[in-house]
Amino acid sequence: MKRFLLLLAFLSLPVFAAGPGEPINLDIGTPPVVVVKHSLAQRASRLVRFYDAGIIGLGYDGMVKMRDASRLTLPQRQIAEKLIDNENPDRNSLIYALAEAHGGQVYEPAARAAQVKRWKEQFHSGWWIEDAPGKWSIKP
Repeated sequence: MKRFLLLLAFLSLPVFAAGPGEPINLDIGTPPVVVVKHSLAQRASRLVRFYDAGIIGLGYDGMVKMRDASRLTLPQRQIAEKLIDNENPDRNSLIYALAEAHGGQVYEPAARAAQVKRWKEQFHSGWWIEDAPGKWSIKP
């Protein structure tokens, strides 16, 4: 009975929510965030060869974009497109899960900005990044 009362007391505690001025915790470990990060991590090694070759890059909005498919055979292009088609919805899902973990969709713009910033920081030197006007450049 004592454990049951402790559990009820614990469950009645408020859930963590970031206040308007507080930074977004990108390392929060809620189940939806963990699941999406796992999916992204499993795909990352297959994306690397396309990043290395300059075929795909990181768009200004944090999404993966086809940059130069001219050197790909049709099967290679289909593989790259399939990877992008799976990657970008997961990236959006991660942002939505982070926002929910911080208190709801009102935090989506802050979660998106913080996550895009992290993706740009983690992006390797020599890979292509798109700027706001849509111009591609190699990350130094």
